[in-house]
Amino acid sequence: MTADEFTHREATVNGIRMHYVDDGEGEAVVFLHGFPESWYSWRHQLRALRDRFRVIAPDQRGYNLTEAKGPYDTDTLQADVLCLLDHLGLERAHVVGHDWGGMIAWLLGMNHADRLLSLTVCNLPHPAIFRKHVRRPRQALRSWYVVFFQLPWLPERVLAAQGYQRLARRMIRECRPGTFTKDDIKEFLAGWRRQGLGGGIGWYRAALRRPPLIPDPVPLITVPTLLIWGDNDRYLGRELTEGTDEYVATLRVEHLPGVSHWVQQEAPEEVNRLLLEHLAAVPR
Repeated sequence: MTADEFTHREATVNGIRMHYVDDGEGEAVVFLHGFPESWYSWRHQLRALRDRFRVIAPDQRGYNLTEAKGPYDTDTLQADVLCLLDHLGLERAHVVGHDWGGMIAWLLGMNHADRLLSLTVCNLPHPAIFRKHVRRPRQALRSWYVVFFQLPWLPERVLAAQGYQRLARRMIRECRPGTFTKDDIKEFLAGWRRQGLGGGIGWYRAALRRPPLIPDPVPLITVPTLLIWGDNDRYLGRELTEGTDEYVATLRVEHLPGVSHWVQQEAPEEVNRLLLEHLAAVPR
């Protein structure tokens, strides 16, 4: 599988030049990647869904082929997605997010449910649950890198060491053997080297300086929601899925034992099956 098998487009969205993949026809499914990835982290899902849906996967602000230009606060990042929908003439779409893309997906579900047909999140807890757990010692230790990323210039330098080869090896080690092909690693390395990871690190810095606004009481997410969780996530514990039903009206939670944080790449067949089942069950 290569990047060339997908249709690539570019548009000016919310004041930045954004690259995105756009393939297939039908109801739109928008895929939002996490750190330190790109649209390419959804390659298995794009291939599996494009015969039934219109699949759209942007490089988010500061990543790969999309312009690295702040601000990186979550209000701006939500607006990026909404402006992309407007650019594409889409009133509503299914939204699927992983890691940081999952955070933006949750916030869209809370704040802009009128633009969503359904919500799917992979390995990122609901913001209200994460806010509770991040102050606890166990999760604070797992999230040590968030504090490290607040330092000026040093995180960028460390991640870029050896041409980002150390970062690639870390992702490979955390997953089942065979998760990433040589072509996959080449694609990620090319994206990291293209403009660095300063934009992605900017998301972490903005999150502490201007945390996501979570109203009190927390708005109930009303669109059908699927939470997929790789239980072998070294960064986010399984316990962060507990209590999600308090904030979501219609929720399905699926745990994948032995699967890491990089769930949609490590277990694509399982994730694709769950996602297709979820989309098929959404009321029309």
